[in-house]
Amino acid sequence: MRKTVIVTGAASGIGLACTKLLHERGAKVVAFDPQFEKLNQNIPSSDNISKYKGDVTSENDCIDVIHHTTTHFGSLDGLIHCGAAHSSLRWNELEPEEMNRILNINVTGTFQIARAAANEMTKSEKGSIVLTTSASILFGVTGGNGQGGPAYASSKGGVLALTRCLARSLGPKGIRVNAVSPGITNTPMIAHYTEEKKQTMKERFPLGRFAEPKEIAEGALFLISDAASFMTGENMHINGGSNFGS
Repeated sequence: MRKTVIVTGAASGIGLACTKLLHERGAKVVAFDPQFEKLNQNIPSSDNISKYKGDVTSENDCIDVIHHTTTHFGSLDGLIHCGAAHSSLRWNELEPEEMNRILNINVTGTFQIARAAANEMTKSEKGSIVLTTSASILFGVTGGNGQGGPAYASSKGGVLALTRCLARSLGPKGIRVNAVSPGITNTPMIAHYTEEKKQTMKERFPLGRFAEPKEIAEGALFLISDAASFMTGENMHINGGSNFGS
């Protein structure tokens, strides 16, 4: 894959898996994450990987990483945005301040990094953006026991709406915008699930297990690639069939 791609949330989980797969397949990657120490720990040094400390809630960081990418590698072809904040609070535990914090990171932050990338891509009238939503938007979640709650699910619903708005707006400029919608995946985000909750949730999956980060990353890489050249505004569900499980 001869592309230059920014990956957010690159220090762990799905973002880390995307970074490693892109690198293995010949892409140039800017690994973007506020946890710079983890970037250095988890991502190998390479001429084709640049590690960048930044936060999508900062508009300046979003603009600066685009400039860094084009200065360092000469172009920007794709963005895979995996960075997000989790919330397990139930509706009666959730305060407006926490709701707004999650929305700011997961929706406004997504908008800011996508807009910054799109502003660069419009110069060449080509590019691909992949955002990350969640299987929780399909069936609703209550929170508790480590699982996502209404703040998280609402924010991911916002990302899906944003995906479709951006796809319609940017399509005439040659830029595709799609989303991946992971089911429960073995990442740090589920670290606080109780064992009982994990077992209960696995029973919803016809495949009987959670996803591995690489399995979600494969979907994101497909959407960023030329193989998906006629796909835009779509949401790729990678959830082991959990949306129709028991």
